[in-house]
Amino acid sequence: MRHRLLRGLTAAALCAAAVLVPDSPAARAAGESGSGCDPLAPAECLLPFPNDWYTRPDPATDTGRRVSFGATTLPHAATGRPVDPTAWNRSDGFSPGSTLIAHVPGLDPAATGTAPLTDIGRSLAPDAPVVLLDTRTGERWPYWAEADANATDPARRALLIHPARNLRDGHHYAVALRHLKDGAGHPIPAATPFAAVAGKPLPAGDPLHTRQQRLRPALRALHRAGVRSEGLYLAWDFTVASTRSLTGDLRTVRDDAFRRLGGRSPAFAVTGVTDFTADQDPRIAREVTGRISVPGYLDLPGGPPGSVLHRGPDGLPRRLPQSTQSAMFRCEIPRSAFRAPSHPALYGHGLLGRRSEVGAGNVKAMAAEHDFTFCATDWIGMAEEDIPVVLGVLADPNLFPAVPERTEQGMLNALFLARALIHTDGLTTDAAFRDAHGRPLVDIRHGIGYDGNSQGGILGGALVAASPDIRRGVLGVTGMNYGLLLNRSVDFAPFQQVLDAAYPDKLRQQIVLQLFQMVWDRGETDAYANHLTDRHQVLMHIAYGDHQVANAAAEVEARTIGARLITPALAPGRSPDTVPYWGIGTVAAGQLPYRGSAMTVWDSGTPTPPLTNTPPAGPQYGHDPHADPRNSSAARQQKATFLTTGRVINVCGTTPCTAAPTS
Repeated sequence: MRHRLLRGLTAAALCAAAVLVPDSPAARAAGESGSGCDPLAPAECLLPFPNDWYTRPDPATDTGRRVSFGATTLPHAATGRPVDPTAWNRSDGFSPGSTLIAHVPGLDPAATGTAPLTDIGRSLAPDAPVVLLDTRTGERWPYWAEADANATDPARRALLIHPARNLRDGHHYAVALRHLKDGAGHPIPAATPFAAVAGKPLPAGDPLHTRQQRLRPALRALHRAGVRSEGLYLAWDFTVASTRSLTGDLRTVRDDAFRRLGGRSPAFAVTGVTDFTADQDPRIAREVTGRISVPGYLDLPGGPPGSVLHRGPDGLPRRLPQSTQSAMFRCEIPRSAFRAPSHPALYGHGLLGRRSEVGAGNVKAMAAEHDFTFCATDWIGMAEEDIPVVLGVLADPNLFPAVPERTEQGMLNALFLARALIHTDGLTTDAAFRDAHGRPLVDIRHGIGYDGNSQGGILGGALVAASPDIRRGVLGVTGMNYGLLLNRSVDFAPFQQVLDAAYPDKLRQQIVLQLFQMVWDRGETDAYANHLTDRHQVLMHIAYGDHQVANAAAEVEARTIGARLITPALAPGRSPDTVPYWGIGTVAAGQLPYRGSAMTVWDSGTPTPPLTNTPPAGPQYGHDPHADPRNSSAARQQKATFLTTGRVINVCGTTPCTAAPTS
């Protein structure tokens, strides 16, 4: 049903976009002229990106800078309506997972020798043509670079530089492109503006004088790192947002809500109890539905789709006066709980789904086999009811903040559900969570776990990081950073149609995706990854060749959070990489059980995914293994042991882990 709804709404969004008047080149030129675009890249405003040219000094922020997009800076869609930069300008820097974007006409990455996805280690070579430098530490940063495979006009093809692990919160980076070559192997000379800025000092009256002065510190840092001016095509610098800027909204909402709660359980009401006979359901004995009362921080009463955070004069989220959010929940209690109290856990549903996914067969199997009671609430902001808004934001970015900001309320709803489930005065005091003798069916003495798949893994890392109650989380078929994931996912196809209608130019599309990520960070794991495992443990389960959540994004996450790879991960020759899983620490089978965060790769025999920023669409990519790990009994055993003991155990012996393909 969700797929039919999505198709219908996509068609409606395309029709709406078709009647809009596209912006003309003259209008764009006028807008760019008034926006203070970086003169180093005249082909497109905001390039290169991210870029401190679009920030200003601000001593009140943790980085000392603040993003400062002008009223006409952000690329508007076919509506022609300028994009209000307020949501972006709250940041004191750019996304830690941001793809770096440059425009180099005629560039041939292979002839140039840029580091590809299959050889990330090459990015740190002394003569690497792309240098990404942490100017605070002097450390070279790993990445892979690629030309946008989606470009329809070779003259407008973006060069995409993806950090192989997230950049450090609050740090400053310099970027250099040097010794670039075209397809014939000929050097590509620097564009005139950069050649002037990188050359001799310009007089104060020169139009490029200010740009030269601002770039000098970055050029000096690059020079100290061995990057000389000879052959330099382009250089620029940018600041990554601070931890407070990235995660402050959710933490402000969480802290205020739990302060209001005090030591009490959230208020709740059980609205339905269904007992099943063994013939009706051999695994689940009881299904409980209800609602949790949560303070509302969205700007519309009840927080419907399209709501954004209500903010005070200081720009911080505040509770809308007297507003309460009803977080509907559903719990599945296994038959085993009537013999021994079950382990409590939250379940995180998939892409634009709903809480009913807690009743899926694999979740019931996990509950029955390992005595878990799973509870779920809709992840509002990225739930089924939000589909019209998600489609709409692609046609009008002014609407975009509603997606991550409503998601943050959804995370608070889940945090309150977790607290109600394990509080001594919470859900287990209700008869629905007790047997006929009044004995509790859930053991609340040892905390609560989290298990989420797909979107539930992508958002789940942020939830685990923010939770005062969840100590361990399983992130199934996971990754992070939608700005990296969307081009590589088959799930994005219907949304891509809307984006194409709103932004026909592919170079501009890449900028838009990274602009979205700057705000999306606040509501997904990308912003929380640098500190996710400071106090929490996570187990990542990856499906090799996943069609929906790209393995590349999962590997960036593993490097960032310090998750160790359970080895052997793949059979010899299975990976096309020069060094498979470069930069990820390992745990050999003989070293298990392991106490720490880890990643297990499950191989169903699916072909290797594309090495470009395109989805594995088409018969040549075979079966989509996205659902296979959760349907493996061995994978469920590993998850259950981890959630209950914190130990990662060996469930595959001395061979790589495999999962049977599921239909």
